[in-house]
Amino acid sequence: MTQAVKISEPKTGRRARAGFPRRGHDHGPCVEDAVSRAAELCARRGLPLTESRRRVLELVWRSHKPIGAYEILARLRRRGRTAAPPTVYRALDFLLDQGFVHRIESQSAFVGCAHPEAVHAGQFLICGSCGVAAELNDSRIQKAIAKSAKTAGFSVERQTIELRGLCPRCQPRRKR
Repeated sequence: MTQAVKISEPKTGRRARAGFPRRGHDHGPCVEDAVSRAAELCARRGLPLTESRRRVLELVWRSHKPIGAYEILARLRRRGRTAAPPTVYRALDFLLDQGFVHRIESQSAFVGCAHPEAVHAGQFLICGSCGVAAELNDSRIQKAIAKSAKTAGFSVERQTIELRGLCPRCQPRRKR
């Protein structure tokens, strides 16, 4: 049985601005930061960040595009790792449960979470041209949904908002 999740803003206390990577963006620091933060949070929570979980998290953060479980599996195998679908799905379930990744429902794919320290709902701006997804955390959206759901007598268990459009890099190309 799924439990209702309390939605909150990241600990910064301010709304995060969605960030799309610039041309030539180096994903290495993103991967290093995500793994470091996950390791720290797992240690605080008394949970193991196994090698398998770490590798899957690294692959999710390799780009800012949503990645599916079978693509993760294929990349693990190309790196010479022995992996089976259940291993990847278990790792993804753990990463989701701990807030290290989000699921992009419309694509059955995953993206790294920019705010793993705080439980929050997923709000994503997804470029229909290049496929990059940027996480947006706007408490006003979360509060409006919570208020409307409560008025309707509805208990929200999971929330993902996906907005499709064009990122700043792709907008000029589309206008040509």
